[in-house]
Amino acid sequence: MAQQDTEHEHAGVLPVDDEGFVLDTEDNAAREEAAVARGTSRPITVVGNPVLHKECKDVTEFGDELAQLVDDMFASQRTAEGVGLAANQIGVDLKVFVYDCPDDDGARHTGVVCNPVLQELPADQRRLDDSNEGCLSVPTAYAPLARPDYAVVTGQDEKGNPIKVRGTGYFARCLQHETDHLYGYLYIDRLSKRERKDALKQMAEGTPRYEVVAND
Repeated sequence: MAQQDTEHEHAGVLPVDDEGFVLDTEDNAAREEAAVARGTSRPITVVGNPVLHKECKDVTEFGDELAQLVDDMFASQRTAEGVGLAANQIGVDLKVFVYDCPDDDGARHTGVVCNPVLQELPADQRRLDDSNEGCLSVPTAYAPLARPDYAVVTGQDEKGNPIKVRGTGYFARCLQHETDHLYGYLYIDRLSKRERKDALKQMAEGTPRYEVVAND
């Protein structure tokens, strides 16, 4: 087992490894289940709603209201069968996302990031993966999108403690996707015009498996 930063462990929600990254693969089921039990599932906001298309506000208050939002986000994510959810996807203009996502090795990662910043990778670490990507806010649509297969996000946990999260493969895609949301970008914004049009057509022809907020 990696050596842990004892001071950070007592201060933060999750312990960290000897490089300072959160250990988000421990007690996943219990942590996620507890959050879902405390939370209330909310409908998902879909593409076209203004809250999805602008940068969200920084989280500055780390109290009971944020804790309830995080629980509601986990509950909403569970209902929609997602692996990541940003606050603006349930209509809340704050920089926070939750995740419950496997990596390509099958390890389950569960956690919360407030005020995330995606770190620039050195050129030698930028290996692109062009797997399919989808989004709860663009229901029933998928498209291939090239993203680095390794990602590091810095930010704060739900108590305001500084954290670092890293992921590979599918989880790296999740970290990049959710951080994008909080800066006003959907994955379809990174597609060509033709691919974006095709994704929106898929959405128009599909039926979401969860409740969504209809755009006026």
